[in-house]
Amino acid sequence: MIDLKYSLVIEATVDPTFFGFYSPDLEGFTGIGHSIEDCLYKAKWGMEEHVTLLSEQKLPVPEPNSNPTVIVQNEAALAPAA
Repeated sequence: MIDLKYSLVIEATVDPTFFGFYSPDLEGFTGIGHSIEDCLYKAKWGMEEHVTLLSEQKLPVPEPNSNPTVIVQNEAALAPAA
């Protein structure tokens, strides 16, 4: 079982050893990892640190998601520069 309090999106990149991740539930929370497992590990502890920082700065802290999801997808393609 994946023990996260907030949903997580992991994005694969062209480089097979580089993944980005973010939480749609936690504004401003992002990170990088070298595998899906690395992203899950970093996200679990990073989310806890992020929530602590929000609390310390007296910023709103979202309620934990009662049914968090983990989505693994390809990173979105950037629009060509005009």
